[in-house]
Amino acid sequence: MTTTTSPDARWTRRRTEKQRRLEQVRALADGVVLPTDKIVAALEALLVSGDRVVLEGNNQKQADFLSRALAKVDPGKVHDLHMIMPSVGRAEHLDLFEQGIARKLDFSFAGTQSLRISQLLEDGLLEIGAIHTYIELYSRLVVDLIPNVVLAAGFMADRAGNIYTGPSTEDTPALIEPAAFSDGIVIVQVNQLVDDVSELPRVDIPASWVDFVVVADKPFYIEPLFTRDLRHIKPVHVLMAMMAIRGIYEKHNVQSLNHGIGFNTAAIELILPTYGESLGLKGKICRNWTLNPHPTLIPAIESGWVESVHCFGTELGMENYIAARPDVFFTGRDGSLRSNRQLCQLAGQYAVDLFIGATLQVDGDGHSSTVTRGRLAGWQVLAAHRTWAMIRAADVMPPRHGWTCANRTRAARMPIWSAAKSSWCRWSRRFRRAASRPSLKRWTL
Repeated sequence: MTTTTSPDARWTRRRTEKQRRLEQVRALADGVVLPTDKIVAALEALLVSGDRVVLEGNNQKQADFLSRALAKVDPGKVHDLHMIMPSVGRAEHLDLFEQGIARKLDFSFAGTQSLRISQLLEDGLLEIGAIHTYIELYSRLVVDLIPNVVLAAGFMADRAGNIYTGPSTEDTPALIEPAAFSDGIVIVQVNQLVDDVSELPRVDIPASWVDFVVVADKPFYIEPLFTRDLRHIKPVHVLMAMMAIRGIYEKHNVQSLNHGIGFNTAAIELILPTYGESLGLKGKICRNWTLNPHPTLIPAIESGWVESVHCFGTELGMENYIAARPDVFFTGRDGSLRSNRQLCQLAGQYAVDLFIGATLQVDGDGHSSTVTRGRLAGWQVLAAHRTWAMIRAADVMPPRHGWTCANRTRAARMPIWSAAKSSWCRWSRRFRRAASRPSLKRWTL
């Protein structure tokens, strides 16, 4: 015979608090569906001042309806929130701090808002907990940054709360799961609501992870971060691409790689079927990729260079091309891309032969920084925690902020190849052992 006992209230405080908050909005919701025009009132009822709030601002997909709604709450009711965002990319993300709705920020990237973040820091309106790598940020959500509320985005939902994220899954599972399994509240904005789960192309986030869905006033914004206008690729980019292929890719037998963004890497992708072919390198290099589905990769795919591509996010305009090539891309039964930034970041840091990307500054020893005076762009691969030490050394903010990263700072001790001020590479253990240079991988997450 099985007996049950009531849980001790000492161990269910988070669950009890969640139920209290949910009851505050039952009158507003139709099951799990919140009315579009009641979202501000719902947020004011569900949020408590000082909460840790994850707002899905990815490199590309933005929960912009929810971020705009959050910026409209009454600071007298909700204030001093601790915001956790992979990417700070929209104006209202920082409006939260100017209005006093939010006070503290943990993030990874802030390219388009880098100048404004620096100004808010100087004005004392924003505190930074730490600048993270993406993987560190996701990981801390299950350690010491367990969220109270998560605001996320998806393409479609049914009335039970099942979510279809389509080709733009990106960070969504990594952000939602920590709250879903620690009695946090999960709200997902969607472009479309259907009646039954059978009407969804596939289920990316199960209903048991979601507390509320709300139909946004317009489709969520996607930042076309990786789109290249090929007219801007100059002869110098092509020359640098040839140098990289000949001097690095061929020499070190680079078969798996993580390509960053920019015209330098776009040029490499474009000349593989021509210059790379002339060197007899087809099948020897650049076979397995972690990157977004760049249009500039099409010639290499069509000519048989590329075996597989796993994507951080999607690329606007590439949906039909991806669906027609499931042997190359990771796609669902519906044919759409299944991107996953968490898995792709892990693969891009630990499972590839080479990473090539960009930074703001690099010295002759390969030390990289995404921070300059008056500009704070966020994490960069090799900079990682050292970046935060540089901020403090430059007196951009008081030492009490960013202690997490500063205390873990490790110096990168290895020179790296650089074709220009902003291009650099990292090699993995697989072929570094054969190289004469010492290891680059002496920085830690």
